Amino acid sequence: MPFNLPRITKFLLIANIVGFVLQWLLGDGRLLAFMLWPLGGGVYDPTGAVPSFMPWQLLTYGFMHDSGNIFHIAFNMLALVMFGAPLEYTWGERRYLTYYLVCVVGAGLCQLLVGSYAVSQGAMPYPTIGASGGVFGLLLAYGMLFPNQRVMLLFPPIPMKARTLVIVYGLFELSMGLTGRQPGVAHFAHLGGMLFGWLLIRYWRGQPPFGGGKPKPRMRIVP
Repeated sequence: MPFNLPRITKFLLIANIVGFVLQWLLGDGRLLAFMLWPLGGGVYDPTGAVPSFMPWQLLTYGFMHDSGNIFHIAFNMLALVMFGAPLEYTWGERRYLTYYLVCVVGAGLCQLLVGSYAVSQGAMPYPTIGASGGVFGLLLAYGMLFPNQRVMLLFPPIPMKARTLVIVYGLFELSMGLTGRQPGVAHFAHLGGMLFGWLLIRYWRGQPPFGGGKPKPRMRIVP
């Protein structure tokens, strides 16, 4: 683990790893109440084994991963380090942590709507876990703050500008979510993380729909 990471990024990294280890040691069955469940899941489940939705799940689900798939947490944590550390250095600890948690909760809200609608139409309830909503929010912010920074895809290893990477991933997630070609992946949660991240940045900048669109003057401190 890189020990020169900024403090909040390191904390988030450790928190996700601890959550993964607990799932591996205790088993997912003992931690079902911390996963994100759709509204009405317990009502539509005839076995009575599905937990009800609880508000804390909008946060706790983002620190859990598929305990049987090391690649799930590995890719998320790699992205957390790659995109989160530069953002923390730029924003500072408080704003960076606020942004990340807003993206996690926002992604959870979007997935909650999608999952609850599916259950109301007769689908079996299923839980959502993973830090991807927060990570996709970090990806969006990185593309907005450093649009011309070149990044490298892992598969395939193609370099591109951060802004282009955000657009490519956004369109991919939207197409997968609408077509349902990749079941088992919460594509609308990924999009929700990006959406809420975009809205928060717009809010901080005083841009529409939160302001008049005129940039706020920057203050300079004269020593």
